[in-house]
Amino acid sequence: MTETTPNTPNTLFIEVSGAGLPEVDGLYVPSEAPPAKSESGVVSSMGYWNGKMAWDRADGKAARSPAISYSNSYKSWRISRLDGHLAYEITCDDELPPTDREWNVYKMGVAPAPKVVLHHYDPREPCPEPNVVFVLGGPGAGKGTMCELADIQLGWTHLSTGDLLREEQEAGGPTTDIIKEYIAAGKLVPNEIVVRLLKDAMERTTRTTGKRNFLIDGFPRSLSNLEAWYEVFGRESELPTMLYFECPFEVLEQRILGRAKYSGRADDNIDAMKLRFDTFKAETLPTVELFKGKGKCVEIDTSQDREAVYTRLREQLAKHTEQHLLDQPFKEKSEILLGLRPYSKNA
Repeated sequence: MTETTPNTPNTLFIEVSGAGLPEVDGLYVPSEAPPAKSESGVVSSMGYWNGKMAWDRADGKAARSPAISYSNSYKSWRISRLDGHLAYEITCDDELPPTDREWNVYKMGVAPAPKVVLHHYDPREPCPEPNVVFVLGGPGAGKGTMCELADIQLGWTHLSTGDLLREEQEAGGPTTDIIKEYIAAGKLVPNEIVVRLLKDAMERTTRTTGKRNFLIDGFPRSLSNLEAWYEVFGRESELPTMLYFECPFEVLEQRILGRAKYSGRADDNIDAMKLRFDTFKAETLPTVELFKGKGKCVEIDTSQDREAVYTRLREQLAKHTEQHLLDQPFKEKSEILLGLRPYSKNA
């Protein structure tokens, strides 16, 4: 019996948790079942069943192989119990088992339905190292806009420490109470907590999406931030490259006062802006100078128009960006961010 068509090797791993049947919970690895004919007459191949990827339990205890597979007859993904009877299913035609919808309890299942997580790397092994680029610049220099463009157009993941702190509080993570305590007291959250959140976010993204390129927006803002980075990632790790968005104070002032008309930000005013800029000069510029001294800083003049700035950013990230992403035309949201088309609520 031969394979009908060659398939891309299945290198994904699935983690199932929270099932009504504990025997269903656990790690599933690409199926190694030999070629066989499915109920719909399709000949399987290694790691596939009915033309879609398939998985076996990592502990090898399930009687059914594959234990997670797609049924052409029922148009659904299915998860089996240890005895081979089907426990959970979800009717859809997705290429991969859905992770964003609730599964259904099948004949031999028990509520609640499980949570399914896809891993691009074996969770039993260390996560591959991230490729990190720091992005710094004064208030209004365009860091957020350019990082968002790189995310949309080039597939780089944009991480902001402020966003991560807010998400941690909302999710009720292990450091939520500490973060709330510091913020309520008007103090800065400890650097080690911030860096831990960055590391966790990068590992989570890499494992669940396969992406390893990260732009960290507004970090490190100080030498103490950088010290915490070393504490978490190790002093032997290579220092990431920094992109420094250089822009004259007068231009930054005009931009912030201009966006104050619609931003709704409490700190988009002259007094707050001067305070932020003074803080930037006192705490962040020494960090920028340190990176310059180590030959790890690339300056980008962001007083130019946005399209010119993006072109420069794209050049700097090209080495670690897939060619098809570099070649793709601007998406609608990117054109809006670049000022090439008016804002649209649908973008």
